[in-house]
Amino acid sequence: MVTVNGKPDEAAQGMMLADFLELRGFGRERVAVERNGQIVPKAAFTETEIEEGDKLEVVGFVGGG
Repeated sequence: MVTVNGKPDEAAQGMMLADFLELRGFGRERVAVERNGQIVPKAAFTETEIEEGDKLEVVGFVGGG
């Protein structure tokens, strides 16, 4: 089971991180991802596969003033 922002997400397992973010509507340029306690560099999104037991924290940045 994969956990995303504290909730189980069975569909995420086996996906590349970039594909997962696109499917969930996150723009890669305005998001930070932590996987199992480690920040994933944006350059690694396309080569990082979400695996069984992963814990992801996805934070989207919102502009404003």
